[in-house]
Amino acid sequence: MQRFVDNVIAVTKESVKTVTYESLNNVVRLINGVSAILLAILPGKASILEGIHGWELRPTFRGPRLPRWMENGVSSFNQFIHELSVDSDTSSSVDNSSEEEDSDDDIHPGSPLSQSSRLSRGSSFTNHNRSWILWIRCILSWLLFPVKLLLGIPLYFFTSSSRRASKASTNSGNLQSSNINSPRRSQTLKDHIVQRATDRRRGVVEDLHLAIEIFIESIFDAVHKAAHCVLSPTDTFRRLLRWLSHGHRDIPTDCVGTRVSTSVLSNNDPTPTDETNFGNSLNTDARTCRDVITELGYPYEAIRVVTADGYILLLERIPRRDAQKVVYLQHGILDSSMGWVSNGIVGSPAFAAFDQGYDVFLGNLRGLVSREHVDKNISSRQYWRYSINEHGTQDIPAMIEKIHEIKVSELKSGQCDLEEESSSEQPYKLCTICHSLGGAAILMYVITRQIEEKPHRLSRMILLSPAGFHQDSTFVFSMVEYLFLLVAPVLAPLVPAFYIPTRFFRMLLNKLARDFHNLPAVGGLVQTLMSYVVGGDSSNWVGVLGIPHYNMNDMPGVAFRVALHLAQMKHAKKFIMFDYGSAATNMEVYGSPEPLDLGEYYGFIDIPVDLVAGRKDKVIRPSMVRKHYKLMKDAGVEASYNEFEYAHLDFTFSHREELLAYVMSRLLLVGPSSKQNYGQKTLKLKAKDVQARKS
Repeated sequence: MQRFVDNVIAVTKESVKTVTYESLNNVVRLINGVSAILLAILPGKASILEGIHGWELRPTFRGPRLPRWMENGVSSFNQFIHELSVDSDTSSSVDNSSEEEDSDDDIHPGSPLSQSSRLSRGSSFTNHNRSWILWIRCILSWLLFPVKLLLGIPLYFFTSSSRRASKASTNSGNLQSSNINSPRRSQTLKDHIVQRATDRRRGVVEDLHLAIEIFIESIFDAVHKAAHCVLSPTDTFRRLLRWLSHGHRDIPTDCVGTRVSTSVLSNNDPTPTDETNFGNSLNTDARTCRDVITELGYPYEAIRVVTADGYILLLERIPRRDAQKVVYLQHGILDSSMGWVSNGIVGSPAFAAFDQGYDVFLGNLRGLVSREHVDKNISSRQYWRYSINEHGTQDIPAMIEKIHEIKVSELKSGQCDLEEESSSEQPYKLCTICHSLGGAAILMYVITRQIEEKPHRLSRMILLSPAGFHQDSTFVFSMVEYLFLLVAPVLAPLVPAFYIPTRFFRMLLNKLARDFHNLPAVGGLVQTLMSYVVGGDSSNWVGVLGIPHYNMNDMPGVAFRVALHLAQMKHAKKFIMFDYGSAATNMEVYGSPEPLDLGEYYGFIDIPVDLVAGRKDKVIRPSMVRKHYKLMKDAGVEASYNEFEYAHLDFTFSHREELLAYVMSRLLLVGPSSKQNYGQKTLKLKAKDVQARKS
């Protein structure tokens, strides 16, 4: 009778699982199908979807398309699912289910999700819900306390001797287990390091699968135990007496573990091989630039930089300490240093420069939601009170001066003759590669340093689609600029910055990025809609959302003043510094009632500049990059201009060998360093200031 009931419960459980799985899959297929219909109707999708390579309209749950450095990632199972163990009574069912799926797995390798589902479906009666049993025992303990007290006194003398023996055996066992666990600690640390550099992310759909599976397992496990108690009263009474006599000491201590096994994505065997901490039970991808660099076998160094106004920046480095060639890479808006290493060894500028013998530094501008500042009690409004001015006059100077301090110290320690050189010369050549907003910030840095008669320490600038001029833009950007300037006085006191403020919604975005890969039509629809928002740019916007620096712990944001500064540039049709809205404040900061027009001071640039534009770039059009080039050539700057068939984000997040070869070739053109002369240009600047004040 017991076996018959067990079989009935097992069949019912698997039937309920199948129905719920298929229902959820049908809902997901419906969403994907509706997205495919909408995608077929929307205009201009052919060029927009070029950014998503190999997209299709058929949904898949067999693992997303991952970048090169994520291909052998790890996908962790739910902590409860991994506590499931296959009983000896149901081993045959596991074999049958595996035989049925062998043919399908030969064609499509099973994803970690499908492997975990198959493993859990094969276990009819499992012990994963021991916490539920603990609650039942606590309730029964209060109800049966008088009976336990009466029966416990006679049994006390009988069990005292056995307890002493068990304690002795337990002590010896603990000594053995401590010896066994000691080598495990080093292995656990190694596993932790490996997993930090691999993808362990599940999507929202996969989380729903696991949640439904856990719920079904819990319900049927409780039903099975209740049926077993009813059908086997003798065994139930025996266990009750044993529990009353021994109390809670028989509760296994391993039911609340601290680690859970995981399976590698490329493995065919679903048996867990690695371990991960339960602290990451939300299963989000929070890898950093450090994880990617060290995973690929490159050296890494993190440098803490404090700006003059107290902001704490992270300057990351792929060190080559004896190199006299240095390259500094600066990201753009809503980005971080991860963009320079996201394409792996072959397609990333940071690794390509290091392989060419450069000491590589990766800068990170202020603007993370973690709000790193020397003042730990700084408010959100105070932290986000900055514009592009602070990027060019505070962040970049602090990082470049730190680079100078490090390189001079390292090279002087290796070469004694450097001490005899003039202080106006530096023992290394520093080039910079900047993208988008980083290009505008580095231009502002060079010009303001020349105005202040301070060395900028750069030998060459390579600017990939630099910001600064924005009047030639799409209708969408024009409308946004008009509306933003209109409501800016009202929004300024209310909205200090644009970012996702809560961990929950950042986690949701992190998981949705995985679903966009698993559901290609949904991902294509999101890609198309996001492209419409940015004026039709065909960059892989969906793929960028999957980059790990968009995670629940931290995420780059945009300060309100940075957005306002960009709107001011577009409205003025000039590359201007921030307009504080008051002639008195502008006079105090700039010495004139109007903000400085940096385009008028391009003659102060005394190093070669290479400008690169993308013909498909709708965010910063090639005509705006050519305006930089025209002003530089008119000012006598040694500048070059080139165009590629790229969209805005293709300069950093896409694998473009042609662009990488061009950038490396420009770096090789750096010649001997020369002394910087400020006198003549400073006089020109003063003459312009006098003319501006007179007018």
